[in-house]
Amino acid sequence: MRLGFGLPTAGSWATPENLARVARHAEALGYHSLWVFQRLLYPVTPKDEYYGAPGGAWPDAFRSVLDPAAALAYVAALTRTIRLGVSVLIMPFYAPVVLAKQLATLDVLSGGRLDVGLGLGWSRDEYRAAGAAWDRRGARADEFIRVLKAAWTADEVEFAGEFYAVPRSRIAPKPVQTPHPPLLIGGYAEGVFRRAVRLGDGYTGGNIPLAELAPLVARLRRMAAEAGRDPAAFPIVCRRPLRGTLEEIREDLARYADAGVTELFLDPNFQPGGPALDRVLAHMESLAPSSSRRG
Repeated sequence: MRLGFGLPTAGSWATPENLARVARHAEALGYHSLWVFQRLLYPVTPKDEYYGAPGGAWPDAFRSVLDPAAALAYVAALTRTIRLGVSVLIMPFYAPVVLAKQLATLDVLSGGRLDVGLGLGWSRDEYRAAGAAWDRRGARADEFIRVLKAAWTADEVEFAGEFYAVPRSRIAPKPVQTPHPPLLIGGYAEGVFRRAVRLGDGYTGGNIPLAELAPLVARLRRMAAEAGRDPAAFPIVCRRPLRGTLEEIREDLARYADAGVTELFLDPNFQPGGPALDRVLAHMESLAPSSSRRG
């Protein structure tokens, strides 16, 4: 199992200096990847509860969150080898051609190090603020992904769908990675799992109880095989908050690996009271993968 680390993108510790320090330190220690997430706003009276945190209020970490693509572009200029991931970008907030251009640019600027998580989100408040349609969002997502792939892979792009249309055009630059950056589909519904194996290159999830993880991994691998994919080569990326003692975290790392997760990233952004940089760096050093696990 590969090990990644969450960048400081939420709350008061999300500063340029901390982004640079965490990114460079993680790369020097042999972590495989750096990760960001997306949150558009923090509603005062939310219509929807946050997954895993019932009771109305969202986590404090959501009060202030850097734009994920901008944060990764900044870090891309400060690093050389470590991969850069987002889990997840919320598709309805974008037009697919606009996002295709943005992500292709990021892949070019990073030298082909981008991993793209895509999801539908769950907040009707954010949908309303973004002017996004809540109805038929699953069908829209399927078509959105097809437009992304066309923009990245076709010399001349032409698309006429139910929700999106692209006139015959040349769209460049193309991503460095071929055929395109890996697409990891995030979410927890049956439709998400089908989308991941049919249209994605893998799956990403951040709020899966450990007791439920092994059955979910088995289900995804079975669905991948049924879709004609190699289940052993199907990436499953998960997030674990950087909480607990070092021993507890190490035990969980072993449990995630045993469950079949292919990549796990430790995310300090959700620590109660906010992360303390020195403590985060100390944990990063203590949990760093050996050089033999880097890849």
